[in-house]
Amino acid sequence: MTSGVTGLNHINFRAPEAMIERLRAFYRDVIGLSDGARPPFRSRGYWLYAGGRDVMHLTITADDGPAPAHPAATGWLDHIALTCVDDASMRARLDAAGVPYELDEVPALRQLQIFLTDPAGVGVELNFAE
Repeated sequence: MTSGVTGLNHINFRAPEAMIERLRAFYRDVIGLSDGARPPFRSRGYWLYAGGRDVMHLTITADDGPAPAHPAATGWLDHIALTCVDDASMRARLDAAGVPYELDEVPALRQLQIFLTDPAGVGVELNFAE
């Protein structure tokens, strides 16, 4: 019997406008997601797409809303992982943006991984098939 889960639908960040704008620019301009259609919700924000699919939702909260107890901490969330192509181009974009990262090769999976941290302090793993 299957659980009915067929995959991850999207990741959502909910933060004040200044942080959402930083995240939008980072994931769009550095990581390579693209802006796309977003339904007319009561909240403001953006949907970012990969491969024609919305994978990241960015929701703007009131700037005077409650701040996280530990803004630099991400709670139990360690990282998000994205499947990518063209690692050389990605490294060039990260270098141009001054984003520090680490590389790891996983021979058993024939995969290159790039690890970095986004502007909200969340770990990001970029996976490239070799």
